[in-house]
Amino acid sequence: MKGMIGFFGTVAVLYAVVVVLAWLFQDRMIYFPDHSIYQTPADDGMEYEDVWLETEDGEEIHGWFVKAEQPRGTLLFFHGNAGNIADRLSSIEQFIELNMNVLIIDYRGYGQSSGTPHEDGLYKDARAAWNYLTQEREIPFFDIVIFGRSLGGAVAARLAYEERAAGLILESTFTSLKAMGASAYPWLPVRWLLREEYDTLSLIEHLDLPIMIAHSPEDEIVPYRQGEQLYNAADQPKEWLEMHGGHGFGWMATGQHYLNRMDEFFTLVL
Repeated sequence: MKGMIGFFGTVAVLYAVVVVLAWLFQDRMIYFPDHSIYQTPADDGMEYEDVWLETEDGEEIHGWFVKAEQPRGTLLFFHGNAGNIADRLSSIEQFIELNMNVLIIDYRGYGQSSGTPHEDGLYKDARAAWNYLTQEREIPFFDIVIFGRSLGGAVAARLAYEERAAGLILESTFTSLKAMGASAYPWLPVRWLLREEYDTLSLIEHLDLPIMIAHSPEDEIVPYRQGEQLYNAADQPKEWLEMHGGHGFGWMATGQHYLNRMDEFFTLVL
């Protein structure tokens, strides 16, 4: 009997240690930045400008403004939680081929951007990018489509909640960080541990602009049902794009169908 009590006591202590470590180091479980800019749009033959933005709290954000030959609008691109903008060249090139200028930024702590990533900070980074487009480049809001992939979708939805834009695209995006954590770590009290929320679902029902939700049933990280929940919560006009392939690469695996649907959405909203 004492042995059983001792065993379960040890298990309880170990579990408590894991919970405390998860709380202390949760940022390392959310953000996976890379500081190495190992290629630029010029390596793929795209014309671009280096962009440096200052956020309202004094961070320096680096990005690229990539130019299409005959642009019909501008895509404000927020990437996922791993790597940096150098990993998104092929995706950028697709949008350039669809005659969209692209502004893509690295969040604070990613690539050459200063600072440390956190939820409120990423929202500030997004506002700095929006202000650059609308104020410095004087692009009207009705010529801007906000695009977010994975974590970037939560950032994009927040910006669309705060600013008027022509349209919003959420690709492989989760409903909230707590829902994601509960799915990935069902044995941890994630909803109590997380300091950050990224609650996309609570925002989307309040958005008043055309929305496209893209998700793959083969997504191994963000459950397909979360994409469906976002789509069901959004008001009309809205579009659903079912992709193929794993998380972060559905756009590639879906191929021409992805390009066709994006082209149709841009035609609709611009």
